Amino acid sequence: MNLFPKVLRIPFMSHARVVSTVSGVLMVICLGSILFRGLNFGIDFTGGVLLEVGYPQTADLGAIRKQLDAAGFPDAQVQNVGSTRDVMIRLPPVEDSATGDAGGKLGQAILAALRQDGTAVDLRRVEFVGPQVGRDLTEMGTLSVLAALALILVYVLLRFQWKFAVGAVLATFHDAVVTVGLFSIFWIPFDLSVVAAVLALVGYSLNDTVVVFDRIRDDFRVVRGATPVEMIDHAINVTLSRTVITSGVTLLVVIALLAFGGEALRGFSLALAIGIVFGSYSSVYVASAIAYFLDVKPADLVPQKKAGPADEMP
Repeated sequence: MNLFPKVLRIPFMSHARVVSTVSGVLMVICLGSILFRGLNFGIDFTGGVLLEVGYPQTADLGAIRKQLDAAGFPDAQVQNVGSTRDVMIRLPPVEDSATGDAGGKLGQAILAALRQDGTAVDLRRVEFVGPQVGRDLTEMGTLSVLAALALILVYVLLRFQWKFAVGAVLATFHDAVVTVGLFSIFWIPFDLSVVAAVLALVGYSLNDTVVVFDRIRDDFRVVRGATPVEMIDHAINVTLSRTVITSGVTLLVVIALLAFGGEALRGFSLALAIGIVFGSYSSVYVASAIAYFLDVKPADLVPQKKAGPADEMP
């Protein structure tokens, strides 16, 4: 299926230096935010108690904070989720949280405090994570992303020439850093579901890059009389219809999850949406552009013929 009636002739590489510079600046900003500002870790990483309650009418967040303060929970974070009647309450780890039922006891205590004025508050869910578990999850989440990037490096080095491999790895790293960096810049809650989304988009981004690289490699081996820039542009234009259709359909599904999936899937679907957009973009202006900057040539893909006995004869 072709989205466009004929193969386009967009000169992508003519804008490569400018767009790649913008990508580099964005990547540095995101990486700086991650390192110096940090992430708004959810209770999966920090430990603590998370409660979601429902009100029959619009909830007054200021009044809820006062009720929790009076009940002995001055550090509670209160915010709306989904609608003005749904409220999420986050509490830091407490001293008696070593017991398995600490989350349930705290949930009942908070629910009792919110119902003191006679409001029919409904407890939707309660989650508890201990501080040690949170630290372990932080370590394992970081290691899982680094391991995925390392395995991708090995795979691409085995499948492509090293100039392509450098572009593919840097494009994948770019997508992961930008996605996580935007969560840091806009202070969006970062939990295990976001880590899962980052791992998923790493695979998605690599797949998109491999499709483009396969076409570039085929053009380099078959086409004669064209410059490397012309062959790279041609390969990107030929695969553009496939990229737009695949990314567009996937993005529609993710937007549906973002709109109707509820708070539990919000971070996951948002990270995927960001990753899909930047994954498609980086296949052109990061992966392919880096291969172009490294001066990839058809000769790089032609196996070198070893000199045999007949070649050594005078």
